Amino acid sequence: MENGATKTFFKLFSELEDCKEEEQKVKIEEINGVIDGMDKREFISIFTKEQFDKMYKMIEENKMSMENAILMLKHIGYLKELKFISNLSFERSLLSKRFEEMIADGNEKKYTKNEKLLADLWECHLLNKCNVTSNETLNTYIRRLLKIASNKEGKEEIRKEVEMALLALSNVKFYRILKKLYLEEISEIIQHHQKHRNLTQLAYQSAWGFLMNRFDNENSLGDAIVNELHFAREAARELEELSKGVDWKRGKETKEEFILLRWFRTLDSFFYLCKLWNEEFAGLIESIVRVLRTAKDSYGEISKKCAFSLRRAADSTGVKIEDLLKGGAVGVVLEEIQQSTIDHKTAYDCLNFFYFISWRMEEKGYDKMKEAKRKITKRELFEKMEEEGYEDTIASFYGLLRFLNKKYVDKLPTKISVYFMYD
Repeated sequence: MENGATKTFFKLFSELEDCKEEEQKVKIEEINGVIDGMDKREFISIFTKEQFDKMYKMIEENKMSMENAILMLKHIGYLKELKFISNLSFERSLLSKRFEEMIADGNEKKYTKNEKLLADLWECHLLNKCNVTSNETLNTYIRRLLKIASNKEGKEEIRKEVEMALLALSNVKFYRILKKLYLEEISEIIQHHQKHRNLTQLAYQSAWGFLMNRFDNENSLGDAIVNELHFAREAARELEELSKGVDWKRGKETKEEFILLRWFRTLDSFFYLCKLWNEEFAGLIESIVRVLRTAKDSYGEISKKCAFSLRRAADSTGVKIEDLLKGGAVGVVLEEIQQSTIDHKTAYDCLNFFYFISWRMEEKGYDKMKEAKRKITKRELFEKMEEEGYEDTIASFYGLLRFLNKKYVDKLPTKISVYFMYD
């Protein structure tokens, strides 16, 4: 059964054929406003292959201009990426094939006089589908979109164009790209923002997302990310700022909420991949802890993301155990695991958090810290856990593991002793 937003969308969309181009543009902006209010299920049910094929047919019959189709499609892709909507219908559509043909023609100089159209086509393509036809095409995307993203003008229209270009780039995930094609430009974009605050919050997160996606294939990026661009410091500040804009009572969804969730995805990659350390890490852990304490009683999804990030941090060779202690991670995970309403996934992450810490503090753990330092840190951990009644909590909780979801229990060590920190 259609709800109000769905009915309104199809009503407005059916009226597009009878509009002149400028009137059609106004109506599409109205439609985009309707799309903003859709939930994920409704969004996916509307934007099917058939719907994109209808747009293609309207373009072919001169009932919709390409510019107006792009106006709607860019907004669809923007929301798809912002709200983590998996929607692969576009890439199977006739409209997608038409875009690919136009992009190929553009690369062959057919559209060199219309750079704006080409940039819009590239953004639509990257935002609405994940695969790219060739490395040559991808390299063209990256160079041109980085050029747009490097615009430092403060006008609102320019800031929006920069945001869209960086959001599109952040969707380039699984491709190995030569550093010479992007590192200097993306570093300059990030550093300029650190001095002048010229980017939107989404644009800044997207710039880091694009760079972190490259980290998976390029370990040498570590020094630039950690020490030159100061990822830990910047991520900590962004988490703090964005959490102020989240409606923790869940009256409505906010843009800050989705950007915050995007930061946690980037954090997970960072902790998984980074092998370097600097003194800013404890501050980042502290910010994650603050968000977790704010979210845990009212917003489960962000709470789960925090617990997972702390688990990743505990397993990271780039994060010191002292950072976890100083940042408050040990205390907050102890609090979390004692919650009577803890869910299976969070329980799994909390148990692994302590398992990783315990294993790393053993003499053969991969921290390889000096013996005197290791003993001091181990004593601090032991006292913290003893103070919070950790062993009793784990012992009682561990007895209930067989009632947890099997897919998590099967991945946990079976000996209870591995979760304990002995003095």
